[in-house]
Amino acid sequence: MAPHPDTAAAPAPSVDADRGPSDPVASPSGTRLRIACYLLAAFALLLVLWLHLLPALLAGLLVYTLVNALAPPLQRHLPGARAHGLIVALLSIVVVGILTLAVIGAVAFLRSELGNPSTMFESMMPLIERARGQLPQIVVDHLPDSIDDVRTAAIDWLRQHAAQLQLAGKTAARVIVHLLIGMVLGAMVALAGALPRPRGGPLAEGLAERCSRLVHAFHDIVFAQVKISAINTVFTGLFLLVILPLFGVNLPLAKSLVAATFIAGLLPVIGNLISNTLIFVVGLSVSLGVAIAALAFLIVIHKLEYFLNARIVGTQIRARAWELLIAMLFMEAAFGSAGLIAAPIYYAYLKRELTAARLI
Repeated sequence: MAPHPDTAAAPAPSVDADRGPSDPVASPSGTRLRIACYLLAAFALLLVLWLHLLPALLAGLLVYTLVNALAPPLQRHLPGARAHGLIVALLSIVVVGILTLAVIGAVAFLRSELGNPSTMFESMMPLIERARGQLPQIVVDHLPDSIDDVRTAAIDWLRQHAAQLQLAGKTAARVIVHLLIGMVLGAMVALAGALPRPRGGPLAEGLAERCSRLVHAFHDIVFAQVKISAINTVFTGLFLLVILPLFGVNLPLAKSLVAATFIAGLLPVIGNLISNTLIFVVGLSVSLGVAIAALAFLIVIHKLEYFLNARIVGTQIRARAWELLIAMLFMEAAFGSAGLIAAPIYYAYLKRELTAARLI
């Protein structure tokens, strides 16, 4: 007997890379729900910037992403929901502990450097002395003559900006607290996701889908930028620590410049500008020829890296360098440095949503 038309099996829902079959906003009848989810997600992301909660968001996303990336290989050997929860809990503790130690270590390092300014001044004076023979006279006239002049200028600057420095200290303490809270929240969310839970309502499921795409966008942009920064650091390290010494040139602070190259390289586009400027300035303290050679080498390397970087970025976040630069420009104008940092992640998330909606 043929099945009644009312009881005929419904066609299976379509599935694409970003929209799963359980997405409640995927059907045409869910237009209002879809719009509500988009508006709530956009409001939440903007609220993070308005309330200066970006460090907490990034820390939480980092912990959540690391735990979810490390958990599956271990979960294959320990089946069961409780075992999965135990693995995620242990990984969360380890990841949060390592990141917390890293934050504390960075703060201790900065405090040790700032707590002994004489060492910093003494390391600066050889650079200034070398620069005197390379720079124009109009620039040399404004350089300090001795460590005492540097110390006096620094003390005067600290007196003039005491209020701003006090505010910066409070801001730094607040950022550290937000980082720790964000890491704990990321671990808690990862643990909650590993445990079985009842299915939520349509709005809850729709917002969960938005959060999932934000996590994927964060994963894509962070891991793509880490790869790019690592490649750039390797080439820069070879130039500063191998090539220049072969020609009898030992650049001051070379190892610190390599570390700064990796850290600055985590910022898309502008990171290379920051590291290149530092290398050029330090090279200028040795000689004008070294500075020009360093600049030429960095330009050539970045041109060669451009094709590799475009492949990495194109594969991970599906965005070209000029797209990210425009997004960073507008976000920086609207939200300052926080917008500059958030722009690549927000833009990658926007492109993921537009791709899932088949609008691009």
